[in-house]
Amino acid sequence: MHGIMTNSRTWIRIAPAIADHGYRVVAVDLRGHGASFHADTYTPADLAADLIDTLPPAPDLAIGHSLGSAALLLAVPQLRCARTIHCDPAWLSRPRDLSALRAVKHATWRELRAAHPRWHDDDITAEHQALATWDPASVAALRHLPGLPDVPAAPSLVLLADPSERIPPTEAATLRGRGWHTRTVDGAGHTVHRDDPVGFLHGLRGWL
Repeated sequence: MHGIMTNSRTWIRIAPAIADHGYRVVAVDLRGHGASFHADTYTPADLAADLIDTLPPAPDLAIGHSLGSAALLLAVPQLRCARTIHCDPAWLSRPRDLSALRAVKHATWRELRAAHPRWHDDDITAEHQALATWDPASVAALRHLPGLPDVPAAPSLVLLADPSERIPPTEAATLRGRGWHTRTVDGAGHTVHRDDPVGFLHGLRGWL
């Protein structure tokens, strides 16, 4: 499950490596993104309901990034995931300029390159193409984030950026106390799997 503004192609450099471990990889387009429909409402609960309606039940492993992680968190009990991985999850509300986020819709390739210096050119191109089909109204979902969860519904890893603005150290410690596993990918930004694909996959050791 991808984060806001992008689509299933965010995993183009990660999915083959996961498939090499024997998985059949299914990457979704959340509502308002990619080939999915534009909607009247966008909340993590809406996104979770879409996942429950469309994904095969009882996956061996589910991975969500950012807003996709918030949707996954809410969907896990009904999806009956065996294990979950949450990549720098957007669970906690924080001050955000939603107008500025909506304006990213019109970012140029060069502006995306400047904003993401560690990304491969293929990722910049994929992101630029993703913006063309992204519904900026979907930023409304960031007003309804689920908050820090209690005990995980399945064995779960939280893989964090360094440092993470989404899950600061105090909250990470709280999660560990509640039974969540946490790891950090040194030097990676919020989009860990694009900033450092090798570090991301290394962070999943023992979970694939």
